[in-house]
Amino acid sequence: MAVIFAVDLGGTHVKSAIIDKQCQLYEKDKTKTPDSLEDLTSYIREKVRRYAAYEIEGIAISSPGAVTEAGVILGASAIPYIHGPNIKEHFEKEISLPVQIENDANCSALAELWKGEAEGKKNVAVVVIGTGVGGALIKDGSIHKGIHLHAGEFGYMILNPANLGSGQNTFSELASTSSIIRRAAAYKNVDRSTLTGEKVFQLAEAGDEACIRAIDEFYHMLAIGLYNIQYAYDPELILIGGGISNREDILKGIDEKLAKVVKQIKIATVTPEVDRCQFSSDANLIGAVYHYLYQ
Repeated sequence: MAVIFAVDLGGTHVKSAIIDKQCQLYEKDKTKTPDSLEDLTSYIREKVRRYAAYEIEGIAISSPGAVTEAGVILGASAIPYIHGPNIKEHFEKEISLPVQIENDANCSALAELWKGEAEGKKNVAVVVIGTGVGGALIKDGSIHKGIHLHAGEFGYMILNPANLGSGQNTFSELASTSSIIRRAAAYKNVDRSTLTGEKVFQLAEAGDEACIRAIDEFYHMLAIGLYNIQYAYDPELILIGGGISNREDILKGIDEKLAKVVKQIKIATVTPEVDRCQFSSDANLIGAVYHYLYQ
């Protein structure tokens, strides 16, 4: 059975799995992100050897940064050593297998396109909410990257033009998980390190007024960002990914705020259709394989 060895490069951990062409996962693994390209190469080489019983036909990599078709990873990330060299050529030379690389947010979207909530759809926006806000655009059934490889970088969008550069202006600054923590810490007058996103939600559920306010403002700014995406791109569907998308109440919070935003804009006739991504921690691995198979 021909399979692909998938690797998801993260700032804290590297995940891997064997994935077949029907989207079945085997041999999942997670390890601390290696400190050098040499150590990362050794990790991948060792895994490929260990799984020799499988018929591995190639390697599919999900990576942070802007990935060129040639295999160079532009920009910057928490893994500095992957930026600069041609990573595709490096791994093909060192491991003697074909390699394909794609941006991690694009991989998340491709997973949904292949076997998830976007299956069968042509135009979809995927918004990934974490420490910042990232995402991807699916246009006519394929990833749309844009001329500078920045299509879907929703985190750069300005949601509040006052005092530009103050750290309170962009989608990432106003509607990310870290924004909830920052607001709650400010309202409670405590150090941010004492809170997590999960803890803020727990405190809000227990009636903490500061945390309730922080979450309410988060949903309001998130709704504004999603409204802007809808009218700039007009997708069939907007999918929410990232750890916060696992919350059962996230769609309720988004829909309530979107309804208020649309009601206040009298010329608005379309309310964005929003859903959660189907895949969570495996999305980047699955999407990397889809990219490998169909790029």
